[in-house]
Amino acid sequence: MKFSNLIVVVAVLSIGQSFASDLSPNSTERQTPEQRLVAPTLDFVRAEQYENNPGGATTHDRVINADAFSFPSRNMSFDRQLDFQIGNSIFTRLWVTAPSSTKTNDGLGPLFNARGCQSCHVKDGRGHPPEGEHDDRVSMLFRLSIPPKTAEHRRLLSQKLVNSINEPTYGGQLQDVSVPGLKPEARVQIDYDETEIALNGGDVAVLRRPTYRITDLSYGEIDEKVMISPRIAPQMIGLGLLESIDANDIIRQADPHDKNGDGISGKANVVWNSETNSIALGRFGLKAGVATLNLQNQGAFNGDIGLSTPLVLNHHGDCTDNQPDCLKMPTGQEANEPEISQELVSALLHYTRNLAVPKRRGVSDPDVLEGKKLFYQSGCIGCHTPKYITATNDDLPELSHQLIWPYTDMLLHDMGEGLADNRPESLANGREWRTPPLWGVGLTEVVNGHTYFLHDGRARSILEAILWHGGEAEQAKDKVVQMTPDQRKKLLTFVNSL
Repeated sequence: MKFSNLIVVVAVLSIGQSFASDLSPNSTERQTPEQRLVAPTLDFVRAEQYENNPGGATTHDRVINADAFSFPSRNMSFDRQLDFQIGNSIFTRLWVTAPSSTKTNDGLGPLFNARGCQSCHVKDGRGHPPEGEHDDRVSMLFRLSIPPKTAEHRRLLSQKLVNSINEPTYGGQLQDVSVPGLKPEARVQIDYDETEIALNGGDVAVLRRPTYRITDLSYGEIDEKVMISPRIAPQMIGLGLLESIDANDIIRQADPHDKNGDGISGKANVVWNSETNSIALGRFGLKAGVATLNLQNQGAFNGDIGLSTPLVLNHHGDCTDNQPDCLKMPTGQEANEPEISQELVSALLHYTRNLAVPKRRGVSDPDVLEGKKLFYQSGCIGCHTPKYITATNDDLPELSHQLIWPYTDMLLHDMGEGLADNRPESLANGREWRTPPLWGVGLTEVVNGHTYFLHDGRARSILEAILWHGGEAEQAKDKVVQMTPDQRKKLLTFVNSL
């Protein structure tokens, strides 16, 4: 994907400064025909043209079942579909401990969270927090960092060479699984406190607030100022389309100082792109802390599974100098090569770029249309931007120049103290999160058998997720609280149709 030079300019401007006025989304005189096409609709009597194909021509129209998130882009050629299947075999592969007779599959760990991509992103879908004492926690992980303590820490952060400073003993991620002969780093205990929320019309919702405790530390004390951020594995559909949105179309929506006075002040995250050795717009991760899908994939290989890649050459994964036993364990490295070859990385990238978004359901249903109107009128589209036209890219024909409906602005927003993890990530502070795309959200139960949402899965329904919104989304949340029960039902019907 080729971005314009504007991204570098905006990356500099976004650090404590406002964006140039000519990027204002309110400047209708300067809108292009494409910008007018993707402007929010004012007609809620009928569905918009092409609205039932949220991924444009990539949208699949297969039967909706547990495999709904696992189909390739519909407009893909036969040869590229074969490449997609190769990528799928890597995504579903379970890696083994080195040394092994199957050299192409070894190198796991030594410390890790999962044995494969599919272990967390089950059926290419959403993970969940543990359900009960003995539930498998593999689809939930915990990021770790500490405040900067040295001049070198501050230099790395200021130059965007790192997003955060790793905890010195346990690294940037807590690993609760290990290879034989080595202890896992720790365990995390989760406790919930429940609070009732009164809704207009006599309805009552119950929200649960999690508390996290790290126990059974195997490698000594953890830093007293450690910051912990729980993360649930997100769904995988439409990622290539999100990467194909022109950077200008994302940046144009940013209003970090809320100059238009609507209470929403989204900002772009700025991160280091090790593919180009330059700063770039953050797009991926729950705080937009990663510039490209390729970097997201390779980072997950290393941090989650403990495998080295061409861009992340830590053969012992997230082991630190304070874990000498971990650093002594054998790896799958051969001849100074990464454990995951460039060929495998490229095949996985093709796969993750082309997991298709399913066709919408019921776009013309009167309740869906009424719910859509309420969604717009409540101000939800202030962050959940409905649609874009992806950039033209001859190298990615399936994803090029598509009208898509992801319902995200890809920007960071202050979501209030209730959802704060209090852990910064580059320009994202401890209260800010990237707006998640909503396409496919209504199929979570079909694909994954649960309805856990938000970054840590605390919400057990879409309504609970909405009621956790605070900060910039407080006004929109309050409007949902004040709706009649029938209106809330229609709003949720619309969201579930996405």
